[in-house]
Amino acid sequence: MNILILYDSVFGNTEQIALAMKDSVATPHTAVAVKPDAFSLELLKDLDIFIVGSPTRAFRPTPAITNLLKKLPLDALAQGIHTTAFDTRVSLEDANSKFLNFMVSLFGYAAKPMDALLVRHGGTQLAEPAWFFVEGKEGPLKANEKERATIWINELIAKLSVL
Repeated sequence: MNILILYDSVFGNTEQIALAMKDSVATPHTAVAVKPDAFSLELLKDLDIFIVGSPTRAFRPTPAITNLLKKLPLDALAQGIHTTAFDTRVSLEDANSKFLNFMVSLFGYAAKPMDALLVRHGGTQLAEPAWFFVEGKEGPLKANEKERATIWINELIAKLSVL
């Protein structure tokens, strides 16, 4: 199974999650993790799973991720590529802010719009988007988030293996 993890990172937290996922993929499967500036349509050839990750910035994915996904050809993922997305975010419980709760209820987080763009470009949703928590605005990652990421990607592989 061939897996591509496209990610952007501002403070390094999303990158840590993407690389932990990539490093946990065992033979015979292969995984590659790239940032938007290293992405090319060639990476989609013979791909089984396409995962896109971004930090949540102003309730959205980074502009680099959004622009890249919007520019994909409409059928770029239609050749049987299974897709999902993830974001890094601050826990609302930890933030303890009524204003932030209100804003999130209006605008959400980065993962859902990325997931919608993947499906719009022909991807077959493999799983609902996931999220991983950071402490404060800049991180670090909360304890055990890299471990949760490795479990998640291996669950995705297992799920696709039985489809």
